[in-house]
Amino acid sequence: MTDPATQPPHTAPTTRLTTAQALVRFLSRQYTERDGTRQRLITGAWGIFGHGNVAGIGQALLQYADDLPFHQGRNEQAMVHAAVGYARQRDRLSAHAVTTSIGPGATNLVTGAALATVNHLPVLLLPGDVFAARPADPVLQQLEVPYAGDVSVNDCLRPVSRYFDRITRPEQLIPAALQAMRVLADPVDTGAVTLALPQDVQAEAYDWPDEFFAERVWTVRRPVPDRAELAAAVQALTAAERPLIVAGGGVHHSGAEDALAAFAESTRIPVASTQAGKGSLRYDHPADVGGIGHTGTATANELARTADLILGVGTRYTDFTTASGTLFAHPDVRFLNLNIAAFDAHKLAALPLVADAREGLTALDLAIGKSVRATPAQITEYTEDKERWEYRVDACYTADDDLVHPTQTQVLGLLDALVTDDDILINAAGSLPGDLHKLWRTRSRDQYHVEYGYSCMGYEIPAALGVALAAPGRPVWALVGDGTYLMNPTELVTAVQENIPVRIVILQNHGYASIGGLSATVGAEGFGTQYRYPGPEGPCSGAPLPVDLAANAASLGLDVHRAKTVRELREALAAARAATRPTCVYVETETADTVSGPPPAQAWWDVPVAETADRPSTVKAREEYDRHVTARRRHL
Repeated sequence: MTDPATQPPHTAPTTRLTTAQALVRFLSRQYTERDGTRQRLITGAWGIFGHGNVAGIGQALLQYADDLPFHQGRNEQAMVHAAVGYARQRDRLSAHAVTTSIGPGATNLVTGAALATVNHLPVLLLPGDVFAARPADPVLQQLEVPYAGDVSVNDCLRPVSRYFDRITRPEQLIPAALQAMRVLADPVDTGAVTLALPQDVQAEAYDWPDEFFAERVWTVRRPVPDRAELAAAVQALTAAERPLIVAGGGVHHSGAEDALAAFAESTRIPVASTQAGKGSLRYDHPADVGGIGHTGTATANELARTADLILGVGTRYTDFTTASGTLFAHPDVRFLNLNIAAFDAHKLAALPLVADAREGLTALDLAIGKSVRATPAQITEYTEDKERWEYRVDACYTADDDLVHPTQTQVLGLLDALVTDDDILINAAGSLPGDLHKLWRTRSRDQYHVEYGYSCMGYEIPAALGVALAAPGRPVWALVGDGTYLMNPTELVTAVQENIPVRIVILQNHGYASIGGLSATVGAEGFGTQYRYPGPEGPCSGAPLPVDLAANAASLGLDVHRAKTVRELREALAAARAATRPTCVYVETETADTVSGPPPAQAWWDVPVAETADRPSTVKAREEYDRHVTARRRHL
């Protein structure tokens, strides 16, 4: 009989690959699973190559091109936006990787990473880094730090990443890659994940255990409510006389729209939505009362002012939602927060209900039975208020066919008449998010795609590419003003290259219209917000600049439709919707120094005004500011 002690130790099978090759092969075998449905976690990679990643990650993506599709980017920040748009459209169950060279390529990721993390959307960042072995020091594009030898510009990504690691030895990749996948698939922790890859380590070979490349499934959890917290929640709802539901982005991330609709139908509690939560109910659902907060509807905000219990579902309670602490005005108002993240569930001194949104709403619905229901008088009140608001929407949307230079809201009205449940609208910054939140009639759970957690100009066009990749065959619209277009149009070249049929609507209003309006309200008189030549009244006060954005879009390869009148715009939008390649609709709207047409803000937003000034406009603005500040409440 053979003595086991004399036998050589068991050696697990290995495969010799570079670090970059091992990483790409590993990524191709990661999956998420939720509710019994499995899908690839990392389904593609965006990249711009330089000396810091071309020989490592670049070669690996070439070697495994059949396993991980590659998309060529033009701007590093835009690549992250495209990946974020993709992840949001895929309900955070699939994501993209983004690779860059060292130096400026890596630092250009920071804004996109912050946007991803703020919005809890997964993206894997793979920036090149300086040599780990330091054979030459410094190398091209290296930032030298006199007090530390282990710092590179990639450390800028630490505060905006949910997980960060620098791989200075091949074997470090194994635990780091597993941790990266854990975070990407975690509904609480997800956001930007960064694996900084020194360029020499990327190309270094290592004998990798084959187990590293086995298929792995990361379960996307749906935690159920704690029994004690659920009982407290039921008690609070039962005691409330005027409850209001605030639906946030967590409703969409959880796929909890049907559970919310069922809860609203059994209780008839009205449902207001944040920017991220809009579309949680269809606009014509009886309980839907529209957007809440500074950009919300009069219906929702009046309900918020008189509500004695706010049931927040998947919301972070940003200052736009709370009107900077002035909206929830009932003297005895309490908060009950259903959120998968304990951090958000405890905000505003709330009763927490830490759970997945779908599971939490289902449990609440079962637990309260028939004990909670809005009174007939309350239902009539908000139903009639909603009908009155819809008349205001109609008024904003209406326009004569021969009108030249329609308002921004009239442009939205033409789109509203054209789209179906299939269409997806993307926007992020400027005055459009406010108009959309107040007025847009959302027809499906994913039609309304407005990034307002980071409100990043330049998000819309690249995000449209990501959304179109995630939802092939559906009409995808990116709505941009001239300011946003000039920030980041470069990924239109990628749309043309890959024939991704996005529809870009450029609203030319000759400046930063949103900030121009805000500037006027805070006594800064619109200074520096218009796209104009210098004039007698100072910078940016002369004639509009002769910038032709339609010609620019055409030069990048898009089919372009110019529209002057409402009739021409209607025809152009219809042609764009029917297009099978990237298409642009260009229309000149009102100039930046006029109003955009929607109802004014229905709630306040705190933007501090100069406390001392010698200009009458600023003095008057400060008086108005002091009046609003007195209404602020601290809900702990």
